[in-house]
Amino acid sequence: MKRTGIWLDKNKAYIVTLKDTLETFNTIISNIEHYHPHGGSGTKFKGGPQDVVQDSKYLEREKQQLKKYFKTIAEEINDTDALVLFGPAQTNEQFAKELHKNYTPLSTKIKGIKKADSMTDNQIKAWVKDFFQSN
Repeated sequence: MKRTGIWLDKNKAYIVTLKDTLETFNTIISNIEHYHPHGGSGTKFKGGPQDVVQDSKYLEREKQQLKKYFKTIAEEINDTDALVLFGPAQTNEQFAKELHKNYTPLSTKIKGIKKADSMTDNQIKAWVKDFFQSN
């Protein structure tokens, strides 16, 4: 039985795969750009000309990059038997929604979605082992 745990945020995903006594650890970098659009007045006078910031353009680009990132992860884990997602923020929940929407066979293998702070590689491996031993 192949069991997989994924710690992910918007920057990277750490994939731990346990199969019998074999353990593999893989990292996928997201390549999602972090946007910091600068807007506002170009002058120091109140009511001066304003720069227009197109938030929707940045958000749409980020959404497309997230979709590509999630596709890369899904291709990496497509033959797993059990899956747990964990990490900070909402990226793990967004990934679970993407699996339900576009990768239904994988979404049925999700055993848990948990919140977790930043961890070292060894802490991630230990967390995944503990999760599957207790479930």
